[in-house]
Amino acid sequence: MRGRVPVVVQTPRGRRRRGPVARVLWSAAEVLVTCGVLVLLLVVHQLWWTNQQARAQAVQQVRNLEQEWDSSPPATTTPAPTPAPIPSPPSAPPSAPASTPEAPAYAVLRIPRLGLTVPVAPGVGRRAVLDRGYVGHYPGTGAPGRPGNFALAGHRNTHGEPFRYINRLQRGDTLTVRTREGTYTYRVDRILPVTSPRDTGVIEPVPRSLYHPDYGYDRAGSYLTLTTCTPEFTSTYRLVVWARLVTTAPARPSAADVSSAASGPAVDSARERATPAEEPM
Repeated sequence: MRGRVPVVVQTPRGRRRRGPVARVLWSAAEVLVTCGVLVLLLVVHQLWWTNQQARAQAVQQVRNLEQEWDSSPPATTTPAPTPAPIPSPPSAPPSAPASTPEAPAYAVLRIPRLGLTVPVAPGVGRRAVLDRGYVGHYPGTGAPGRPGNFALAGHRNTHGEPFRYINRLQRGDTLTVRTREGTYTYRVDRILPVTSPRDTGVIEPVPRSLYHPDYGYDRAGSYLTLTTCTPEFTSTYRLVVWARLVTTAPARPSAADVSSAASGPAVDSARERATPAEEPM
């Protein structure tokens, strides 16, 4: 018998079996890469996708509101816009609707300096209002255009971030709030750069900071307050902007309402002239 020839199988250098330490390191690296991808996707979702989604929803809501108001304005005749009178305490001022899940917007806030147009809804709940890209109306605060403090809150970052740049507002800038009843113009008056989240004095009827008493007011008036988080991407403190009402422009009635109001008194007058003996004694 011929002698057996030994066969030698060589393992390529690149395929050497990893030791236990190398396997642990490789597995750890895979976990880190996977976690990094997940974190990146989360960041993209929070900083980009939530903004796109909330802004689209807010734009559509503004469009729906204004189309509704234009097609069915209040059925009353009103004078031309006049400067807002010196406010006095109302007997029973109207207030915004109570906050509900997915609360419907009832006003539109515009800030020309920032190019911002955003719907206003009752309440400051995250899921029902703020995360939808809306601005929230603090419960219990004043109504638009009325004496008191119409106080609003909005996200600084993510979910539409409507108040991201309110730090750029300057004294004298104008803001408008439109409702079915009319449009109210406010002028920025004071800015509180930083205060505590527990500073409830800034949304009182006569706003004044509890932590920074030099910021605020002493007299009753018609105020608008904007609040948001600061610095950006944190919720450590609050930034506050105050504005005061300067003009009120009641909504224009529809053509049908104007025609009805104009023809009504004339018919009544003709009837009175035709039957003077029927006047009550």
